[in-house]
Amino acid sequence: MARVPLGRSLTLSPRLKHNGVTSAYCNFRLPGSRHSPASASQVAEIMDLEWYEKSEETHASQIELLETSSTQEPLNPSEPFCPRDCMVPVVFPGPVSQEGCCQFTCELLKHIMYQRQQLPLPYEQLKNFYRKPSPQAEEMLKKKPRATTEVSSRKCQQAVAELESVLSHLEDFFARTLVPRVLILLGGNSLSPKEFYELDLSLLAPYSMDQSLSTAACLRRLFRAIFMADAFSELQAPPLMGTIIMAQGHRDCGEDWFQPKLNYRVPSRGHKLTVTLSCGRPSIRTTAWEDYIWFQAPVTLKGFRE
Repeated sequence: MARVPLGRSLTLSPRLKHNGVTSAYCNFRLPGSRHSPASASQVAEIMDLEWYEKSEETHASQIELLETSSTQEPLNPSEPFCPRDCMVPVVFPGPVSQEGCCQFTCELLKHIMYQRQQLPLPYEQLKNFYRKPSPQAEEMLKKKPRATTEVSSRKCQQAVAELESVLSHLEDFFARTLVPRVLILLGGNSLSPKEFYELDLSLLAPYSMDQSLSTAACLRRLFRAIFMADAFSELQAPPLMGTIIMAQGHRDCGEDWFQPKLNYRVPSRGHKLTVTLSCGRPSIRTTAWEDYIWFQAPVTLKGFRE
């Protein structure tokens, strides 16, 4: 089970304070709630992103998440969005598939865009919000002027369509090549973003699906580690920012949507959350990555806020 290092307080991120995770982890009943406090066994399975629980059934014995830790650096007054650098290493006791690596990337992108308030709802909820409005959503829309509702609907549909396009092309990219590293850059530009987040997959040695651990189980442990590392709570509320996706791939992979950036250098400033995944198996030799270069998604995700 993940453990919080001694001396660290567990402060909930702004987005988690509004979605039910608060009542589970703090074990109290929200005002007006009919539900009793969550038990310890329920707490272990609660995630910020609800759709993980619907993905597939898994055995808890498949994975034991090793201790996660974070390193902190002093606040730099010139960078209002970067109070610290956070490192989240996650070790799985078995191999993962290439498809699983792609899923880790896609779900982390959705999670960051929601946590950093570039989306007003988690991605799956946002997709369905305007397509099949709930009674609460319909009531909310009725209260808005018709012109405002139409503009919000168009902006939402555009944001979802852009994100869906990037997610689809990420799947194609992972099908063409191993991907050792992925960057998610918010604000600024690809060389000098306001914030950036890295997913390090270089220590994984992808296997086929039938030889690999359950992707859903790995996702739950991955996001539990991010939650326990408390990576987002100290960040100030940001404005809407463009989101750029960078991914490393083999220079001869034949990719024609992501654009190669031969001389790209990873930014040295901006808030940085680095999630490093490994599987306890022999990793790919460092020299094997010499022919890998950075590719950039040609679409900058603009996000959406009501």
